[in-house]
Amino acid sequence: MTRHTLDDLLAIMARLRDPERGCPWDVQQDFASIAAYTIEEAYEVADAIDRRDWSDLRDELGDLLLQVVFHSQMAQEQGLFDFADVAHAISAKMQRRHPHVFGDVRYADLGEQTRAWEDIKTTERADKGESADDSALAGISAGLPEWKRALKLQQRAAGTGFEWTDPQPVLAKLAEEVDEVRAEFLHGADPARLEDEIGDVLFVMVNLARHAGVDFSRALRHANAKFERRFRHMEQLAAADGGAFSERTLTEQQQLWQRAKTSERKP
Repeated sequence: MTRHTLDDLLAIMARLRDPERGCPWDVQQDFASIAAYTIEEAYEVADAIDRRDWSDLRDELGDLLLQVVFHSQMAQEQGLFDFADVAHAISAKMQRRHPHVFGDVRYADLGEQTRAWEDIKTTERADKGESADDSALAGISAGLPEWKRALKLQQRAAGTGFEWTDPQPVLAKLAEEVDEVRAEFLHGADPARLEDEIGDVLFVMVNLARHAGVDFSRALRHANAKFERRFRHMEQLAAADGGAFSERTLTEQQQLWQRAKTSERKP
């Protein structure tokens, strides 16, 4: 069996984008239309890792690689850059940001290395001609998922000493923010105010996860999986008892929920 190479993948993508002989769907795409698929594929890689499905991980990494090849092909068509430029840029960046590996620099500890990493990134932004920004929060991408951007903001702020030293004050702040959400509901539930207060709760939750050493995204994936597993079990229980789950009263549905939870605790 002939094994395909990266060159084969690049040629396949070029053929798919060929205006005369390619796939009409692929030909019609542009950077903006493909961006959502790129994000989706990255999450599917994370999901395969979370499930420890290594065969699926191989396939999902291929799907993610295809996104890089797709964007590179479109850029090449417009004379912007090609895949080789992408590979060169990331290779040069990795060497530049790891002078302790590819050069003679030595760091005393991980903290010093992390600070040096940020200094190197600041220099890179200056070399690109980006406007000077002396804030500790400079350079955090606005394109990140909002939970991830919240984490980055908190990490940068912590680097300046603006940080609680243990989770207890974070838990107290979370309780305070939840009370403010509760107060908004009691006082009329103004949509703008609710959005603001719920946003504060979510921001503190990211901070709490950070203090606990918990990956916020992974924790939420686990919660989603648990809810889906229990909900499907409730539907099965309702069907076994006769009738559809949606036909049950809320009290009956909650009883099914407790049965589903209890069944998970059994050895």
